[in-house]
Amino acid sequence: MSRQYDPRENEKTVFQALLDARAKYGAKKPILEDQDRNPLSYTDLVRAAFALGRKIAAFTKRGERVGVMLPASSGAVVTFFALHAFGRVPTMLNFTAGIRNLKGACELAGVKHVLTANKFIEQGQLHDLVDALESISKVVYLEDVREKVGLADKVFAATAAAMPAPFVTATKPSDPGVILFTSGSFGVPKGVVLTQENLVANVNQIAAHIDLDPDWVMFNPLPTFHCFGLTGGVLLPILTGMKAFEYPSPLHVKMIPPLLKDAKASILLATDTFVNQYARVAEKDEMSGLKFIVCGAEKVREETHTLINDKFGGVPVLEGYGATEAAPVIAVNKPTDNRRGTVGGLLPGMETRLDSVEGIPDGGRLYVRGPNVMAGYLNPDGSVEAPTDGWHDTGDVVDVTKDHWIKILGRVKRFAKVGGEMVSLTAAEDLASAVWPDNRHAVIAMPDPKKGERLILVTDRIDADASPLVAYAQSIGAPELAVPRKIIKVAEIPVLGTGKTDYVAIQRTVEADSRRAA
Repeated sequence: MSRQYDPRENEKTVFQALLDARAKYGAKKPILEDQDRNPLSYTDLVRAAFALGRKIAAFTKRGERVGVMLPASSGAVVTFFALHAFGRVPTMLNFTAGIRNLKGACELAGVKHVLTANKFIEQGQLHDLVDALESISKVVYLEDVREKVGLADKVFAATAAAMPAPFVTATKPSDPGVILFTSGSFGVPKGVVLTQENLVANVNQIAAHIDLDPDWVMFNPLPTFHCFGLTGGVLLPILTGMKAFEYPSPLHVKMIPPLLKDAKASILLATDTFVNQYARVAEKDEMSGLKFIVCGAEKVREETHTLINDKFGGVPVLEGYGATEAAPVIAVNKPTDNRRGTVGGLLPGMETRLDSVEGIPDGGRLYVRGPNVMAGYLNPDGSVEAPTDGWHDTGDVVDVTKDHWIKILGRVKRFAKVGGEMVSLTAAEDLASAVWPDNRHAVIAMPDPKKGERLILVTDRIDADASPLVAYAQSIGAPELAVPRKIIKVAEIPVLGTGKTDYVAIQRTVEADSRRAA
């Protein structure tokens, strides 16, 4: 159940937090499972981490940033803890980001080795990604590593699991716990360095905010290269005694609902887009057993609340809010206090600051500070740029109630969330400029009932069409989410006196077009 928030509990390494959870909840307790249906106990997980980690340590250096390119699975979780057991830094790679972003991430973090699985590459047809990565890093297949685990390794792992203290590579809570990457534009993505304390702290903050039961099962179809999937779908359940059930893709809409029932899932972690899709195809008894659903990454639509409530007997849909830079959860609603239209209550141990934003009378630009806020952004020279005085600028305009409940009013940054993914509007404009360099273009985001938001290109190119944009995006390895599918053609793009694009006027143009279409 919920526990009192104690900041002293944050001061431990990730692997020590795993060992402490094993001691608290029982070494034989099943704690991890995936679609292969081979549950692992705490001791199984610790033993596997030592066995695999010993082999990885043989070809990597202490403190090395090791790339991990795997779907949500038991293998990904074991790999994460294996790296921690031997003092390596998991660097989670977004295999959906496109070749250019993926290579940029590896170059920024100085990744020399990328761990993946041959089965995953074959099933996902990701050979082009591997070919691209091999020009800058050595790609290592976990199947090959596991084949080399011999009797000596198994004896070592069994001994280390029984008496871990002498075998765990010593690290500090302030040392890096993971490197994740923001979506960014098509240039070099931002690398976010989260300390081990950041990760442990966010788990403790959530556990103090929401009542959790060690007998529950957390179902996670979100990738571990997203902080929501890593902290919420892996670390939170395992470090609080709940079984983590990992599923490799949220896109398997028809397969997930029956598996929720079969796995006896208590909590589903997903985005509004996916939850809505699951609910539409699910039989009533496939989701009605959930205690609650937690949604992040995009706004939860009223339609989703209603659909879940009507079809599955009032299972609460809790909207939360976070940022990779905050490990990631900043606020989340509670099953006992679920305020629709908000992103929930601020987690314990966090501070907020609102800076006024010109032209927006209510609320302010949100800055957050707390034990879960990152060490900083990676610089190209390998250094880390820390937040000023510990404050992270979220780039969001919010309103905060007296009891610290947060409502999002809008975004300052020119990003949109399409299907739960952050997409740069500027990068989308750059696509159009590359295809039609002699014309002017502007991209804005509009609400979309299916994907949260959609991109609309406004251009003075009279014969503009989406096809060449899609082709160009594919040619440079850019994500297709960044390609505007709707195009509005105008005689000229309005500009301000300074020569900058007048986005307010463009917004009016798009809204007028939408009214005509309706």
